[in-house]
Amino acid sequence: MRLKQLALLAGFAFVAAQAGPAVGPVQAGTPDDTLIMAKNIDDIIVLDPAEVFEFTGGEVIANIYDRVMMFEAEDLTTLVGGAAESYTISDDGKTITLKLRPNQVFHSGNKMTAADMAFSLRRVIKLNKTPAFIFTQFGWNADNVDGLVTAPDDETVVLKLNSDLSPALALNALSAGVGAVIDMKLVMSHEVDGDLGYEWLKTHSAGSGPYSLKTYKANEIVILEANPNYRHGEPAMKRIILRHVPEAAAQRLLIEKGDVDMARDLTPDLIKGLEGNVDVVIANDPKAALIYMAANQAHPILGNPKVNEAIRYIVDYEGMVNSFLAGQFKIHQAFWPSGLWASYDETPFSLDLDKARALLAEAGYPGGGFKIRIDTLTKSPYPEIAQSVQQSLSKIGVESQITLAEGKTLWPMYRARKHELIVAQWSPDYVDPHSNADAFAHNPDNRLEASLTGKVAWRTSFFNPEINAMTEAGASEADPAKRLAIYLKLQKRMQEIGPFTIMFQKSEQTALRNNVKGYVSGANFDLVFYRTITK
Repeated sequence: MRLKQLALLAGFAFVAAQAGPAVGPVQAGTPDDTLIMAKNIDDIIVLDPAEVFEFTGGEVIANIYDRVMMFEAEDLTTLVGGAAESYTISDDGKTITLKLRPNQVFHSGNKMTAADMAFSLRRVIKLNKTPAFIFTQFGWNADNVDGLVTAPDDETVVLKLNSDLSPALALNALSAGVGAVIDMKLVMSHEVDGDLGYEWLKTHSAGSGPYSLKTYKANEIVILEANPNYRHGEPAMKRIILRHVPEAAAQRLLIEKGDVDMARDLTPDLIKGLEGNVDVVIANDPKAALIYMAANQAHPILGNPKVNEAIRYIVDYEGMVNSFLAGQFKIHQAFWPSGLWASYDETPFSLDLDKARALLAEAGYPGGGFKIRIDTLTKSPYPEIAQSVQQSLSKIGVESQITLAEGKTLWPMYRARKHELIVAQWSPDYVDPHSNADAFAHNPDNRLEASLTGKVAWRTSFFNPEINAMTEAGASEADPAKRLAIYLKLQKRMQEIGPFTIMFQKSEQTALRNNVKGYVSGANFDLVFYRTITK
């Protein structure tokens, strides 16, 4: 470990030298105009907004692209226009007319027009990657989207909703990562065999946001460069560097030495070890991220509802939040996070091995007697959570094997329905309860060929007409009080019959050098802002 840490320090000295002018011997500290963060970035798979569906990738593209609608760093509670300056909704709620914000320019120098916005939205549907379901719920598909998303002039985009979705909900959905507006001319100049520039945009950028992508090397580094023409002004940090440092202990060493400005993945014990260090401050940001387990309903044993219920009683919720999760997670057991409108905060489950044994007996497995695989991420705290679950399962007669993988391997496996029991993470795609309801509860087509990979209900083969109807009712209901009642009932019902054991909600602790100011980290994974940072 010591050799690895020394190698990391040498690597950071090299990055710092490359990022700014040389001023004598290399020493601890980073350039004044450059922010370097140590972070585990192994979950990045691609950086095309039409496909990004992972935490780090979502954060990165949020700082590269302006979306149609946005939550800005200055007010994280209010949905406002991003690339769109304003909108109007037709009386029947079926048409949204967007007016483009004037004088926007892409990083390439190309002027943004309504054609770019319409192209960006249609491209999501035509590529049909994992997050496309966020827009297909509007009733858009590859055959009709060209007629439903149009740009009648350079300043206007007209969206026709071909579903019963509430237009307010649709505006929220346009703030998701797939709502990013991309530079059509630049992207299409790299089109190969009709791929709409997909292969190129995996590792490049074509945005108008505060930063552009300068370098991306998988499992190594992401370097972003400031946009001097950004509509909020040029960011103070000319470069943002995300350096892949998977070991939390190495991150602590780097932040203490001043070789990085931020450490993003420190465990509670390492955070505690920084107490009294006047050079480092700890930011605590409540997040909407959830840690949950999903049982594959196509599995001959895990598909039994009584087995699913038993699993909810073998989790040592209190033990984990009071030990290795202390300060970074709280108990939360419903699919919509606490602190957001329509959250359901009842926690009916606790560690009760006798109840778990009784439920297994009802399922036809007295004394357990079967074996399952637990899949999860390599990074902390996921292996520790899996180990705690494994220990509890062994006490009720269930043998389990833990398989660890990096995100770029784990998530495609999960999306292919090849898991058994998985310990995973989830954060909303946009700030509306339908975002998570649509993912956890709604599965309109359970066939394998439906490939609804963005829905964890589909990934787990969970199909329930009652739950589907309830989810659709919540999406179309215009009355806020009635809508609230639907989501509370839906979350309670999913606790009773769903395949998910939702366990914890995150509070992110970030270590920053004391000269770093203005870091804004909102509730969602893609509400992390770099443009406001100063040193």
